[in-house]
Amino acid sequence: MKALVMTGKQELKIEERDIPTPKDDEVLVEAAYAGICGTDNALFNGLPGSADAVPPIVLGHENSGVIAGLGKNVKGLKVGDRVAIDPNIYCGKCEYCRTDRFELCDNLSAVGVTRDGGLEQYFTAPEKVTYKLPDSVSLAAASSLEPISCAVHTMKIMEDITPYQKALIIGDGYMAKLFAQMLRAYGIQRVDMTGRNDENLAKEKAELKLDKVINTTKEEITENYDVVIEAVGTPETQEAAVEHTNKGAQVMMFGVGAPGQTFKMNTYEIFKKQLTIKGSMINPNAFEDSIALVASGAVEIEPYQDNILSLDEVEGVLNHTTPKKGKSVVAVNPNLK
Repeated sequence: MKALVMTGKQELKIEERDIPTPKDDEVLVEAAYAGICGTDNALFNGLPGSADAVPPIVLGHENSGVIAGLGKNVKGLKVGDRVAIDPNIYCGKCEYCRTDRFELCDNLSAVGVTRDGGLEQYFTAPEKVTYKLPDSVSLAAASSLEPISCAVHTMKIMEDITPYQKALIIGDGYMAKLFAQMLRAYGIQRVDMTGRNDENLAKEKAELKLDKVINTTKEEITENYDVVIEAVGTPETQEAAVEHTNKGAQVMMFGVGAPGQTFKMNTYEIFKKQLTIKGSMINPNAFEDSIALVASGAVEIEPYQDNILSLDEVEGVLNHTTPKKGKSVVAVNPNLK
């Protein structure tokens, strides 16, 4: 089989490998689609994701496919099932797992990060992180259940979300588009978004039924909000997220900054407004909700998967020699249905 192997920092190579054999509690998945995200870009450049990726390793943690083989202890799935994979595997033994904070697991492993992932024709995953798909969810859409589940986790750790509140999403990338749909699905009726391109923002306003869009290259954010989701990860946008808040607001720092990056906050304003500022780490116990959101049509995926790639196009996207704007998804085997 073909596998796109990260052999070192900023080094990818297509290799011929044997099809792996699943362990007793694992499944063998024939890969259909694998999403590419900012975490893959970080790992490619030698930076950490949810965990460190040690070459040689096959990336790809946003995966869908079809069950092609079963370990002897697997009972809940069968060959031919269409599935998506939650990449994160928790130890169940550390302090954080034992206190239901799995996302903070001291011994986290992950498909496509610490073990080979979906950028190969076949890969293995534990049965416990493999989710059967309803017929209404395509394999292409299912490759984005992992990023949706990260957004679901963000929504779960918020407090007292109610319809009257106003929400601002800072950024208009792929995750911002997911959050725009998700905030409405969770009940907030007023959703605004910032970006840097008038044409893109006009399209997003219409498609996502946003109340207001703000091009921050030419206009200021003039309102304050009850919920702010920062989905960029730069000091400038993080500072703006804290600044444009109402009393009692919640600020969710979803965008991932560079290691060592800092930003400034007015500590008196945090006290005076009684702000809640949270980070959001991965996606514990969020896949069932994510599948339900996509299956119901509350969150649409495929219209925002901008670039469908082959395995040999991935390196150009990650090293920016063939840059593509928007969400990229690798069609490992688009013939799977």
